[in-house]
Amino acid sequence: MSIESSARVQDERRKIFKGFAAAAMVVLCWSGFNIVSRLGGRSHLTPYDIAALRFGVSGILLCPFFVFGRHSVTWLQLLVLACLGGLGYGLFVYSGFALAPAAHAAVLVNGGIPFATVLVSSLAFGYRPGRRAIASLALASIGILLIGIQSFSEENGSTGSQWLGDLFFLCAASCFASFGLLLKKWRVHPWETTVGIATVSMLVYLPVYALFLPKGLALVPTSLILLQCLYQGVIAASLAGLLYAYANQTIGPMKASLMLALVPGISALAAIPLLGENLSLTTLLGVILVTCGAVLGTTNQAHK
Repeated sequence: MSIESSARVQDERRKIFKGFAAAAMVVLCWSGFNIVSRLGGRSHLTPYDIAALRFGVSGILLCPFFVFGRHSVTWLQLLVLACLGGLGYGLFVYSGFALAPAAHAAVLVNGGIPFATVLVSSLAFGYRPGRRAIASLALASIGILLIGIQSFSEENGSTGSQWLGDLFFLCAASCFASFGLLLKKWRVHPWETTVGIATVSMLVYLPVYALFLPKGLALVPTSLILLQCLYQGVIAASLAGLLYAYANQTIGPMKASLMLALVPGISALAAIPLLGENLSLTTLLGVILVTCGAVLGTTNQAHK
């Protein structure tokens, strides 16, 4: 092997390592996101309030970079990405957190994203997953099914609408999976993706929120609002969005999305001391299956 070839191999390995490191940081960010979002969902904040804090803070912070930056995608492409990875994902997931526990979000969103990624990519883009990816998705699917069965069987008190919250989580997973695939297909730069989605989501959503949607900001302490602003607008929408876009470009949407399925185990365990949400045997089994599917799937290389 020539020196030039060896250097290229080393550069590629470093690039892949950075991609997995970025995906690992997203796992940590999203685990905390599940906890903080559920905390907001159990308060008097409406899902529309939390979405407004997310899009408002991230939009204000990143709008100057969008205005003065270069743009490689059309306005239509940017609007589609914002509707899927910003507005659609955010509104569905926050609506789910108002109805279902954090452990369900961890399984159905983060476990559902890899499933939806393979399904959409196979139907729309002709990808053919390897055997290991299929096995990992089968495990994740069983875990998702268990959570669904539990939600439909628990029809008492606050759990009566869990099935609807779970449905919102699955819709959020589908939006984010489609978003990740389009990022790869259109080859949008991670930074451009992050600032573009933040700006467009803010411009589209905040006027609608201000004029028409119910609000509960006056009913919660300032500390909770500040926590949601920091996590939703800075960490979840800005930092995690940038890291996920980078991982998507370097290791591909299949591996990036499968890495996110490591979130359920972390989120479910953290929800016990932080939120007082105990795990049922069914939920625990679902978490274990989805996490095993993620570990199996991250070692697979999808191919055409």
